[in-house]
Amino acid sequence: MANDLEKEAAARASLRFVRDGHVVGLGTGSTAAFFIRRLGEQAKNGFRIRGIPTSVRSRELALSLKIPLTTLDECQEIDVTVDGADEVDPELRLIKGGGGALLREKIVASATKQLVIVADATKRVAVLGKFPLPVEVIPFAQALVSKRITGLGAKVTLRLEPGGKPFVTDENNHILDCHFGQIPDADGLARQLSDMPGVVEHGLFIGMASTVLVARGSEITELHR
Repeated sequence: MANDLEKEAAARASLRFVRDGHVVGLGTGSTAAFFIRRLGEQAKNGFRIRGIPTSVRSRELALSLKIPLTTLDECQEIDVTVDGADEVDPELRLIKGGGGALLREKIVASATKQLVIVADATKRVAVLGKFPLPVEVIPFAQALVSKRITGLGAKVTLRLEPGGKPFVTDENNHILDCHFGQIPDADGLARQLSDMPGVVEHGLFIGMASTVLVARGSEITELHR
């Protein structure tokens, strides 16, 4: 409950980065959902924005709130994106993908002038890696990629649905959750994973976040890269 209050506080604080007429990237996950609901209230009150969702779930939530939507086909430049994160380090490097939407999230982030991350206090870490790093892979290469990432020192598990079937992303891929422990060289690991055939995308977001809003209780800490 305390975490939910912090998530909502951070999401509420992020609204000041959204201006009338903006194209807004809509993140995925519990904290981003608080933001989307708040944005829906703004849209209902006449705020003119267009949203680009990062997942089917976020799209459905936005539609239920009657938030006008657009696509990357129609608009390749996004004014601001508000999204959550699983971990944030002092350099504003992120681990994302706990919600399974890291591929679309990274694409939207790459097209965004200002990426604002909203998080509760538990997401702030000194070194990335406590949270398992999600890596999206094509099913054909799953076993091969798993072996290669294991060779980098991680314990690798295939993400499963509650019924035991592989979790399938919005782009019909699978996710490997890679338990590295502390990642002392996140930049180097990101390059190794990006160069690995069969890897569609990984959850290390480096040099992308411009602002992070961290809520601890009712207090908001604003971090800048």
